[in-house]
This record gives sequence, structure tokens and C-alpha cells, in this order.
Amino acid sequence: MPRHAGPATGKLPFVVWVLAAGTFLMGTTEFVVAGLLPEIAGDLGVSVSHAGLLITAFAVGMIAGGPTMALATLRLPRRRTLVLALAVFALGHVVAALSTDFTVVLAARLVTALATGAFWAVGFVIATEAAGPGHSTRAVSAMMGGLTLANVVGVPLGSVVGQATGWRGTFWALAALAALAASIVARLVPDTGRRAEVSVRAEVRPLRQGRLWLALAAAVLIMGGVLATYTYITPLLTGRAGIPENAVPLVLVVFGAGALGGNTIGGRLGDRRPMATTISAAAATAAVLLLLVPFSTHPAAAVALVFLMALTGFAVNPVITSLAVRFAGDVPTLTSALTTSAYNTGIAAGSALAGHALGTGLGLTGPALLGGILAALTLLPLTALALALRGVTRPAPAPAPQSGSVPSPAAPRAAGTQIPVGR
Repeated sequence: MPRHAGPATGKLPFVVWVLAAGTFLMGTTEFVVAGLLPEIAGDLGVSVSHAGLLITAFAVGMIAGGPTMALATLRLPRRRTLVLALAVFALGHVVAALSTDFTVVLAARLVTALATGAFWAVGFVIATEAAGPGHSTRAVSAMMGGLTLANVVGVPLGSVVGQATGWRGTFWALAALAALAASIVARLVPDTGRRAEVSVRAEVRPLRQGRLWLALAAAVLIMGGVLATYTYITPLLTGRAGIPENAVPLVLVVFGAGALGGNTIGGRLGDRRPMATTISAAAATAAVLLLLVPFSTHPAAAVALVFLMALTGFAVNPVITSLAVRFAGDVPTLTSALTTSAYNTGIAAGSALAGHALGTGLGLTGPALLGGILAALTLLPLTALALALRGVTRPAPAPAPQSGSVPSPAAPRAAGTQIPVGR
């Protein structure tokens, strides 16, 4: 698939939507545990805060799994990598559904996360290459739209199924859907053949850029802020806002709707004004999370703030991912994986710290306060990144080529020349 192949009509290629369906499934499994924590804890004989380690473990698995699997599968055809990832994903859910031991379930979540990291690392590259540079953020937004749609449909539905049949029923359903997804991907994703020309050294080269690490730091902090709060949103809603437990799935739908809206907004604005979009969204996220501390005693206010924290927080993600892939040029697979790892570093750190905050004197408001602080800290790397890009986003006009000369094919790919700051 050519690096810059993109639709002339402005419509995204069909393969992007196929990959978005895959991220929908994997997003469901990553976040559905948040709505099933009480059931899982009671069934496996652990505390709710201890059961929260299932979210942390999944994030840790993706942190290590994304880059590791990206390098391990560099020379495999991308379609085969996606199919294998879905097969392992399905197997991990079968093992978890059959087990009565918390440690085994925890290990199964780690394995499932490795597969998810491999799928996302390769999927983001395929999506951005298929869409072309002018629509890369939209393509990433579409893929992440599958993730956010999982919060609108997949997570609430999984919670309902879990409450009706037990959490194991949700895991069995995810295993079956993963097997179905593998067969669809095998038929619909183009076969790109072996990637023998790709080397580990070339994939590592983009990591020398300071601006890439600033983007990754922003990804860690913004996702850590939102997920620190979201991981323990059920106890906050039921114990502080007084919302009935059977109504929590409806609030998760609200969160998912906000995430879908934020992801769409980020995708639409990010290609033209990436830094203005991310800085504004991060500042708004910090404000919303801090407001959740005093206003979470009011059910209507709590639900509204849950919607807003998703709307603002998820607007940052497609822009950061697209920027990171652009920084990597023609060797984006490892960088794409590291971006996924960065988000999940935030999830792991945020959920782990939130568990400790929950047990302090701050009580149920501890995770939200922690989330607000992490979101506010996101402004530091984003501001530094905006300053770093100022000098490379408005290059001097190139001199007109002399008669008979041929422009260098590398010129349009110079670092930063196609990344507007959007102040």
C-alpha cells in the first residue's frame, strides 16, 4: 500500500472502517471491566480496588506489547499480523471466562492486551497510509471512533450482559466476536505482502526527535487524567451522586457519547490546528475534572461533567497520534505502537494512583482530583511542543526550479513542513 495513497474525493477508504470495527471490539474489552468491577470482585473473592488491577494489567500489557509486537511482526504481512492478534485476543477471553482464579484472569488480560497492542500498532499505520497525509488525522479519528463507540455501545451493553448473565457471559461474547472479526479482516484488509525492506534500526531512528517524546508525554498525562477518574466512576456515581447501580450503564453511554464527540472534533480540527486543538482540550479537561469534586453530589451535574470530561479529554487523542505518525515519516510502525503504549501508560498509572487515592481521606473524590491534576500537567508538554513546532511549520518559500531541473522527492517530506501549529 503506498505511503501517500489517499482518496481524491475526501472520503476515507473502506479499510479504515474495517479497522475501526476492530478497535470497537478491543476498546470494549479494555473498558468494560470498569462497569463490572463489583461483579468480578465478588465472584473471584477480591476487593473492588484489587479487581481494578485488571484494568491496570491490561494497560501494562499494551505498554510492553505494542512496541514489542510491532518489532516482532515487522516482516510479517500486515493482514496476517491483524488476524493473529484477533485470534490471540479471542483465546485470552476464553481462558479468563473459564477460570475461577484471579491470578489466571489477570494473566489472561495481559495476553489479551499484547494482542490488542499489536492490532492497534499495525492498524493505525494502515489507516494513515490509506487515507494519505491530508486526511491522516481523520483516519486516526475514525479508528479511535471505534474505540469511543465502544464506550457508547460496547461497554454499556457489556455491563448489561454482565449484570444479567455474570461477567463471564460478557467475556464469552467478546471471544466469539473476536473470532468473527478475524475472519472479516482476513477477507477485507488488503494483503501488503512481506515487509522485508523494513529494519529495526530504521524504525528506531525517529525516536531521536524531542518533539516525539513531548507528544508521548502529553498522551500519558491526558489519558492518565481521564482514566484515573473513569476507572472508579461507578463507586463515585453510586456512593456520592446517589445514582442507582442499574442506571450506571446509562451514564457510561453518556461518557461514550462524549468520547465519540470529542474524538470527532479532534479529528476534524487536528489536521488544520493541531496545537490549538490539543491545548484547549487539555485545559478544559482539567477544569471539568476538578469541578467533578465539589459537584459530584448532584446527580445531574455529575452526569453532565462525566460527559464533558470525555468530550474534552478524547479530543486530544487523534491529534497526538497523527502527529506522532507524521514525525516518523516512512517508518511509523514502532512510533504508532509507542503512542498506544503512552496512552496505556497513562491508563495504568492513572488507575493505579486512583486506587490509592480512593483509599485515602479524599475517598470517592480522590480519583477525580488526581485526574484533574494530571490533565493540567498535560499543558506542559503540549506548550513545549507548540514552541518546538513554531520554527518548522512556516518554512521560507522554496526558490523556483530552474529550467530542466527536477524537484527533490524528499523535499515535501522535510520534518515539520506539513504540520500547522494552529495558534
